[in-house]
Amino acid sequence: MSLEQTKELLTAPGAKFEMETVDIGGVPTRVWKQAPPSLRVLAQMVRAYGAREFTIYQDERVSFEANYRATSHLAHKLAGMGVKKGDRVGLAMRNLPEWPAIFFAGMAIGAIIVPLNAWWTGNELEYALKDSGTKVLFVDGERHERLKQCYQALPDLEHVVVSRAKGDVEPPALALESLIGGANDWAALDDVGFPDAEIAPDDDATIFYTSGTTGSPKGALGTHRNLITNILSSAYVAARTMVRRGETPPPMPEPKVMLLVIPLFHVTACSAALMGAVASGSTLVFMRKWEPELAMEIIQRERVHATGGVPTIAWQLLEHPARANYDLSSLETIAYGGAPSAPELVRRIHQEFGALPGNGWGMTETMATVTNHSGEEYLARPTSAGPPVAAADLKILSIEGDRELETGEVGELWARGPMIVKGYWNKPEATAETFVDGWVRTGDLARLDEDGFLYVVDRAKDIIIRGGENIYSSEVEDVLYAHPAVTDCALVGVPHKTLGEEPAAVVHLAPGKSATEAELQQWVRERLAGFKVPVRVRFVQDVLPRNAQGKILKTELRGLFAGEAAA
Repeated sequence: MSLEQTKELLTAPGAKFEMETVDIGGVPTRVWKQAPPSLRVLAQMVRAYGAREFTIYQDERVSFEANYRATSHLAHKLAGMGVKKGDRVGLAMRNLPEWPAIFFAGMAIGAIIVPLNAWWTGNELEYALKDSGTKVLFVDGERHERLKQCYQALPDLEHVVVSRAKGDVEPPALALESLIGGANDWAALDDVGFPDAEIAPDDDATIFYTSGTTGSPKGALGTHRNLITNILSSAYVAARTMVRRGETPPPMPEPKVMLLVIPLFHVTACSAALMGAVASGSTLVFMRKWEPELAMEIIQRERVHATGGVPTIAWQLLEHPARANYDLSSLETIAYGGAPSAPELVRRIHQEFGALPGNGWGMTETMATVTNHSGEEYLARPTSAGPPVAAADLKILSIEGDRELETGEVGELWARGPMIVKGYWNKPEATAETFVDGWVRTGDLARLDEDGFLYVVDRAKDIIIRGGENIYSSEVEDVLYAHPAVTDCALVGVPHKTLGEEPAAVVHLAPGKSATEAELQQWVRERLAGFKVPVRVRFVQDVLPRNAQGKILKTELRGLFAGEAAA
């Protein structure tokens, strides 16, 4: 069945994925008709899962009912602190059971949750707290120590609540445990229900800060509808895959066990993973930090069905020398986004794990999923990020933005749909430049094929122009990834006096494998035009540096070639 036929079947009147057109900010927009109206309603609906386990962290196991009770109590505590609809509540901590409880407590009363990058320094956290005007801040012990000296510099901050403090919490800060106890205590909390609140689908819900690697991050202002959309979008992709395989999707999603190893302060984890898990009654297993062998222990013990996040995680599971010591047969899916992946990775996930690979495209400004690619479709087109979900539209425009390009031509990717955020917090000029009549200008260079599948070839700012010839980094990286010794790589531009810049590669080799600069250059030369061959190859001992969203920090990599400009 074709994509269009599948779409017509799944979105027919009365079907689970039926759509309707509503006005969002003056723009007629297709939305999922059956989506819950708000995250408050979602948090109340999923109480029906009762004793089913929702989160697992070390020896802490929290059921849906226990999480609901903790969420309810925190919602009342926030209201008691004077938090009103539209006030900002900051959240800076590792993936812990209290993270989703705090998140949904804010959603329950109409607050705007500001998930903060737990990797940031104190100064970076201070910037976002000040920029967002956060009124109440929830932190774990590590972030509290990092931020203590900043609190006095934040005029809007009225309350700080510390979870898992390293010692006694000194006033005026409060210990989270003094409000609701530890995670294993939540099931015994009184059933107090949610405070009264009126929340509409397009009310403000979150401020996620962009992962820009230069300049100050911008806060993307998301809505309840943005996040809820991801639930139906993910379910739509799963149903589309089954229908095209000749199977009938079940009326209700089957609960799964998911090992979530990417941080919840990123939209991939919060919107694409957490929302779907909550709606389907699935279990989320958290790790304090990513350790491949510990992850394999957890997969074996908890019979994990799905994991992933970024391609590096999949590579490290595949290449780990202890992999044969663990039973990973429960894995059904290894999915990722946030960074391009090699076709070789797609094939190996399927061949060696017996799991189906998954990939997708989205960004902070789209609250995660716009396109998604899984199973057999992904195996057939491993360099694609998949087709858009039914509620989204894509188009490719010239870099100047003055004309739409033909199928197959490379230009700037524009996207629209109910997942697009309202704009940037307190940045009207940047908002006007990026968000145009319901469309978001992504800054990604991409093309669409005749079936509507998306191929992202580069970030507009990362394109390498060598003597007037465009080099898209993903094309060269795909070739390098296909070499049997390469497990991580990136292409960057280095200055050249006459050509402007030339391509150079940074490569991390698989354990026990070897390759030389000349060997990799010849490997690329045999497969691509000569001007695309890296003029230099640097080998590094560790996987390449990435930000919390999994994007390679190419600015750092360019420093490896500093002072080496060719004449």
